[in-house]
Order: sequence, then structure tokens, then C-alpha cells
Amino acid sequence: MTSPPIPASFAELFTPKLVTILRERYGLDELRADALAGLTVAIVALPLSMAIAIASGVTPDKGLYTAIVGGFIVSALGGSRFQIGGPAGAFIVLVAATVERHGVDGLALATLISGMILLAVGWLRLGTYIKYIPYPVTIGFTAGIAVIIFASQVRDLFGLTLAGKEPGPLLPKLVELGGAISTISPAALGISLLSIAVIVVFRRYRPHWPGLLIAVAVGAVLAWLLDLPIETIGSRFGGIPQMLPTPGLPPISLEKVQAVLPDSLAFALLGAIESLLSAVVADSMTGRRHRSNCELVAQGAANIGSALFGGICVTGTIARTATNVRAGSRGPVSGMLHAVFLLGFMLVAAPLASYIPLSALAAVLAVVAWNMAEKHEFMTLLRASRGDAVILLATFLLTIFRDLTEGIVVGFALGTLLFMHRMAHAVEVESVRPMADDDVSDAERMPGRRPYDAAAATDRDVVVYRITGAFFFGAAASVANVLDRIAEHPKAYVIDFSAVPVLDSTAAATIDGFVRKAHRHGALVVIAGARAAVRRVLLMHGVRPARVRFKARLEEAIALAHRATGSQPTGAPSAAP
Repeated sequence: MTSPPIPASFAELFTPKLVTILRERYGLDELRADALAGLTVAIVALPLSMAIAIASGVTPDKGLYTAIVGGFIVSALGGSRFQIGGPAGAFIVLVAATVERHGVDGLALATLISGMILLAVGWLRLGTYIKYIPYPVTIGFTAGIAVIIFASQVRDLFGLTLAGKEPGPLLPKLVELGGAISTISPAALGISLLSIAVIVVFRRYRPHWPGLLIAVAVGAVLAWLLDLPIETIGSRFGGIPQMLPTPGLPPISLEKVQAVLPDSLAFALLGAIESLLSAVVADSMTGRRHRSNCELVAQGAANIGSALFGGICVTGTIARTATNVRAGSRGPVSGMLHAVFLLGFMLVAAPLASYIPLSALAAVLAVVAWNMAEKHEFMTLLRASRGDAVILLATFLLTIFRDLTEGIVVGFALGTLLFMHRMAHAVEVESVRPMADDDVSDAERMPGRRPYDAAAATDRDVVVYRITGAFFFGAAASVANVLDRIAEHPKAYVIDFSAVPVLDSTAAATIDGFVRKAHRHGALVVIAGARAAVRRVLLMHGVRPARVRFKARLEEAIALAHRATGSQPTGAPSAAP
């Protein structure tokens, strides 16, 4: 008999992968590989971090602070060998809305609180439950975010001049942008198209080259050489600092905490989903396994650190993590070095960032949005089934037109209802009888059990019913209806639970009601094959040996019923000795 697996200790669950790597053989070869991978990721992260920050309604330096501080902490404390942390496109909508409602100080406080929430979620070992987010929900909100990100970049892509502030909601935004179509800047549009072309060409023909950075650099050089009349980081934001700010807490008050708490919860929920999805992607690429709860603790610490240094939300980033793996990373050191390289870029090249056109950064995010949309998966789910299509479209449309958190919650609720509906219809109750040996093929034989079919009762005095599938509240009414319609009034009932993997309190109450009804008719009830967990629930709800008999095997239960009733069926299987 195989012994059950020994559960991992608290220390094992929360030991950072950095410690694991250092315990192994880690030498100069591994350090060189990690340094090269970290440099590659830093080159990709540099323009992305600034572009995401600008799209989120904050200054570009805050994106760099997030990637440097948050990225270092995620790699140093995380439960994934290859996770790269930093600002993510998925947060653009939430961060922009938070800045709009509560200002930059409110954003910092919301980020700080979300970090504390993630710490608690990780320490309470709730990370394993994130995997229950249905796939159509993940695809739906990712595609919705992609649409919103692209819409947020239309102004800078075309160099539009708006009469007032750009609206946040999608429909008013599109109306405002459409009204400003006559203000298109040919120079900004040209830089945008050139940047997109550079990214696409390098991705197609030189995939290992830093296409994003090259596109931004080409746009900046052309804008400077030709003195193009377009907006740059310098003209809109005045450039970026050459050093990290002094850490400090944002203004905190009870009223402010209550005001930003919903945003903090949204940050924590999305951060947990994104970071664990990214870790799963890294696992699938490398064959490794991450520690989900340790990863959430690291994400929480990273968000707290980012908030203290004036950054925005931190999460695991799928594209940068995949880049890290492809670049030959050996472990978390590459992610830590990526943060160090970013800090070096900021210290040395900050003045040059002033020349970067906003249209070039908008082009970077437009390509990111296109890749995020997961168009093939979206269309596949639309064709897969009506239920999956409803979940997908509800999440997608609510994300676009209402709120990201609302889209996830509604999508999850619909997914749960659909799953329960399918599981309820998978539960079957059937009357069974022994089959003659000549009627059974070798493929149908099971060791230790004689096969049964769903034809008729064993005899007039003892009837046997088998329940198959997860017996829970969604299926309880159907099972109760079948049991209530039993026309026979035998001396004993045998209920086979061997094919019931789980049973909840509603199902146990249903069986208890059937047992009471059988007792009123003077009939014995024998339950066969109930697993330990199933039997425990039955016992807790009053289905006890004083009123029923339990047997481990169906053959034993049938033999017991016949002995108790004094009947003798033909062809009945004999009881085990």
C-alpha cells in the first residue's frame, strides 16, 4: 500500500528560490548566464516600464522605480526561479482610475495596502486557489485589457490635440478622440508607424535583438535630428531623475485607507492572478515548479517596497519572464541583475530619455496590446461551447465597459455556475443487478468486484442502487427525485457509493431523508464503498450505524442485506471471507 505524501513544511513552502539556487552548485558559469539574461531583460524592460507608467497616468520615472525596486524584491524573495517583476500592462486601467480618483498619494497607499494583502494571502496559503480562475475568464479580461491599452495610446499614436482632459471610460474616450481627428500630427504618426515597423521586422528576422529599445532609440534620434514638432518625455514630463528617491510612507489616514481599499483589493487580486500565471508559463517553458504562496509573499513585499520608493503596482510579467527564460537564465540572480542594470541605465542615461517621443512609446504599447489579446484563444473559446462563450464575452465586455474587477468576479461566478450545472448533470443514480460471467468481457472485469449493469433490481426483497459522480448540492435534488420515485418497497436497500468521490452536507441530508423514509417502511439501508471522507460527512449528518450499515465492498453489502432479510438471490456474488 502506497503511503500518502508527506506535506511540505512551512519552511519549505516559503523558502525563496534564490536560497534553493545558492544551495545547489552555483558558480561563475551560472553567474555569467544570469548576467547576460538580466541585461537582455533590462533592455526590454527599460522602454516598457516608462511606457506603462505614462499610460497609467503617472510620470515615466515611477515605472522605472517599480521595475528596479519591485523587480529586485520579486526575484530575491520569490518562489519562481525565473519570474521577472515590474509594472505590467494589465494594471494600466486600474492604476489610471486610482490616480484619477485619489491622486498619486492615494495610488501609493493603495499599492502599499495591496502588498500587505498579498502578504496575508501568501502566508495563509491561499495561493493555490488562484488556479481556480476559469480559463475563459483569464482570456476575457486579458483581451479586454488589451483593447483598453490600445485605446489609451491612440492619442499619442496619432499626436492628437484634445480640447480637454482625455476621458477614462472607453466610449467617451472614443468619442473625444474621434472629435479630434482633424488634429492628427503627421510627424507623430510617422514615428509611430516607423516604430511599429521596426519592432515587427526585428521580431520577425532578428528575434534575439532588443526590437523595442531599437524602435524607441530610432524614433528619438529621428525626432532630434529632424527637430520634429512632437511631444517627448522632456516636453511633457521634464525628463526623469538620475537616482532613486528617498523611501518614505505615503500620507495615511483612516478615511484615506477606507477610500482606497477597493482599489487595493483589485490590485491584490489582479497581481496574484498575473504573477501566478507568469510563474506557470515559466514552469511550462523550463519543466520547473514554482512555490505559489512564496511567490505571493514576494509580490506583497515588492509592492510595499515599490510604494515606499514612489513606484506603482508590481506583478510578475509574462513577456519579460519568457524573455528571461529564452535568454538562458539559470535562476533568480538574473532578475536581480535586471533591476541593477535598470538602475545603471537610469543613473547614466536619464538625460537622454528626455528625447524619447511619446509616439514611439505608444507604438511599443500598441504592439504589447496586440500580443496580449490572444486572438486565437479568444476565437477558439467562442466556438468551443455556448457556456464558455458566455463567460468569455461577459468578462471581456464588462472589463471594457464597466470595471476589470467586476469582469473577473462576474466571469468567475458564471464559470462556477456552469461547472456546477455540468457536474450536476454528470451525477447518475441507477438500479443494478449482478451480471452473469458469460456476459462480461475481459475489458469489463475489475479486480475485487463483480460487474453490474443497470437493468433491474437484485430481487424483490433487496434492491441495489449505484450513485456515480460528485454528489453535491447541485445534484442533490435530482438524486432525491430518483430515490423518491422508487416504486418497490423491499426489505433492504443497498446504495453503492464507490463511484462518489465527494459528498457535501446537502447530499448527506438527502441520504438522511431517504434513510428515514426507508425506516418508516421497515427497510434496512446498507451503504457500500463509501470513502473515508464521504463516510465522515454522512456520519456528521446523522447517517450512523444505528440506522444504516456500512460495508467496504458492494458484494459484502448485498450479502449482509440478504442475511438480514432472509432472502437468497440467484447469481448473487458471495461475500468476502
